[in-house]
Amino acid sequence: MEEFLEYVIKLLIDYPDEMILTRVDSPRKITFLLRVRQSDVGKVIGKHGHTIAAIRDLLNAAASRHDQRASLEIVEERAA
Repeated sequence: MEEFLEYVIKLLIDYPDEMILTRVDSPRKITFLLRVRQSDVGKVIGKHGHTIAAIRDLLNAAASRHDQRASLEIVEERAA
């Protein structure tokens, strides 16, 4: 699942070298935290949220095959 997310998201964004994908495991759920450059956030979300929704649907389908749940969250940096 993690390799899938990295592959797809890196193809969508302009600065793939700056992407940080962190996996947080719990007993029956895996949460992926995604950090990308601010200018790339819109590309991951897509128009009306369709792109992120599609990625999350595919992620959940893959997780359900392993009897787990998965989620993807975009972590935005706070301005200092």
